[in-house]
Amino acid sequence: MTSGKFVVSLDFELMWGMRDKENIATYGENILGVHHVIPKLLEVFDQYNIKATFSTVGFLFFENKADLLSELPSIKPNYTDVNLSPYNGYFDILDENHIADKYHFAPELIRQIQKYPSQEIGTHTYSHYYCLEPGQTTESFYVDLKKAIDIAKKYNIETTSLVFPRNQFNEEYLKLCADLGIQCYRGNERSWIYKAKNGENENLFRRAIRLIDAYINISGHNCYTDQDLKGKFPLDIPSSRFLRPYISKLNFLEKLRLNRIKKGMTHAAKNNLMFHLWWHPHNFGVNQNKNFNFLEKILQHYSDLNKKYNFQSYKMTEMANLLSDEK
Repeated sequence: MTSGKFVVSLDFELMWGMRDKENIATYGENILGVHHVIPKLLEVFDQYNIKATFSTVGFLFFENKADLLSELPSIKPNYTDVNLSPYNGYFDILDENHIADKYHFAPELIRQIQKYPSQEIGTHTYSHYYCLEPGQTTESFYVDLKKAIDIAKKYNIETTSLVFPRNQFNEEYLKLCADLGIQCYRGNERSWIYKAKNGENENLFRRAIRLIDAYINISGHNCYTDQDLKGKFPLDIPSSRFLRPYISKLNFLEKLRLNRIKKGMTHAAKNNLMFHLWWHPHNFGVNQNKNFNFLEKILQHYSDLNKKYNFQSYKMTEMANLLSDEK
């Protein structure tokens, strides 16, 4: 029986995803909050029968700094903007192990995710690699991604899905991904305001439009038919909506933000389409009660759509396998 599909993916990165924009003093509370957020997410997902993909930065797998330093890639990204690379002195601020440093290591959280068979651990590259930034190359990307896959294997994880950091989708790299066993990736919404760009080519206007789009329908529901997603390998499982965190200054718009997501989900459920929701665990790191209350309203709506329209939850790789099996 054909039915709508609900995909959830999370960019699990801790400080590695924010280090070029923030520091521990300005963003550390959000990062430390992840150590409470992920166990709670796992419980809530289990409660509502949600399957999710945790796209995880490879550095998070390490137990300690010494092991990480012993496993640096042979070819490193030579970004024109040196601030983008963690290899330019950033390791100096790391503490000795995952117990002392909750900002950069998370082996215990990864093991917790593994306890839930309905959840998937995918990759967010090894070093939070930026695929569109000047100076990086196909060779350095390949080495980075292979390192990410190899460290996950030490946890008996087969890596088959990828989320490009900062959504910097690079079509030139898809064959390399396929060669390394990646079956699917999260592409961007198919609207000009979400087209992949590097940091230099991003602008405030597009960011402002995307913020408005979180509350008012500008780009559409961004739902996809099975045929939209087929035809290439690895498969593109594109985003429908970023779940923005609670912002106190915009509290009066919360109903609009919720309705924007729920209407997209309903559209997908009624028309047998896919709706893909994503965010970062650190988005929930502060204002946790507000963010989880909001999420539960979304998941309750999923439950209602599941009962009424047979709306089904899928992990990214599970979605790719389903599409590949369809005749």
